[in-house]
Amino acid sequence: MRFLLESEHNDLADTVDDMLGKADLPAAIRSWSDGDRTAALSAWQQLTETGITGLLVPDENGGSGAGVLETVVAIEQIGKHALPGPVVETIAVAPALLTGTPAADSLSALAEGELATVAFRPQAPYAVNTEAAASVLLVEDGAVYRGTPGTVRNSVDATRTVAALDRGELVTDAADVERAFNIGALATAAQLIGLGQRMLDIATEYAKTRKQYGVEIGSYQAIKHQLADVSIGIEMARPLIYGAALDLDGATVDPTWATRDVSAAKVACGDAAYRASRTGLQVLGAIGYTMEHDLSLYLTKTKALLTAWGTPAFHRQRLLAEVTA
Repeated sequence: MRFLLESEHNDLADTVDDMLGKADLPAAIRSWSDGDRTAALSAWQQLTETGITGLLVPDENGGSGAGVLETVVAIEQIGKHALPGPVVETIAVAPALLTGTPAADSLSALAEGELATVAFRPQAPYAVNTEAAASVLLVEDGAVYRGTPGTVRNSVDATRTVAALDRGELVTDAADVERAFNIGALATAAQLIGLGQRMLDIATEYAKTRKQYGVEIGSYQAIKHQLADVSIGIEMARPLIYGAALDLDGATVDPTWATRDVSAAKVACGDAAYRASRTGLQVLGAIGYTMEHDLSLYLTKTKALLTAWGTPAFHRQRLLAEVTA
């Protein structure tokens, strides 16, 4: 099995990275937190125009007809820039739930830029950013329903609200909900590894320029070792995303490994991103947790995503069950 991306995947990652890098997302994130979603939705529109939001949507429904591997490659870069909104739910989970079902006609709206959010009981009991989503879905008892949001509550990430859903009309009972959940967990892992990379980059750049006693703090062995540990954690976790994506695309020797490999990726990427957040805060000091510094935007989103689409404890237990079965 190959764990290195092909050139077209690298080109896809570069395209998304370059596009979002020009969008001044730190400012858009702060605006979203203050109730103005205009700038962030403009970035979403750019992703739509380049086909990113429709990667998992089949060709016949107006999408790109790509695979899970291409999707997680793009979502890693979206995570790196901390784009606000229901990223995993819109780009990964909703298409996975509706493709191949009688409700597939609604996929064209996703490819055209409609945002969707999904609650998946019991592992993901709350829907995120319901106020920004045109389509609100609830997965329960193996079927997909329309959801009606209850009280909307804030989370540690100021751009990420959560709400419990009341069950509405049945959308489809033909969805492969297990596969959709695995795709949601894996896409969240990709977001986390992107966030970890961004926090590592911020901390590394700071260590190169911040001076104490007349020398850059990055010259101290203790700082070097901390940053090296973060880098190793990220580089060791990232291939697990690709391997699990190949499972879900049916491109491995035994696609039934998907459940095991998705949980392994979610745990490893969560650990790597959390280590990056702690190290970044240690390198920058208290300034890194203030709203004035961009690092805080990535710290809080990392904290919110650690338990999204299955807590670390859930995925460790699921991984143990798969390995010992």
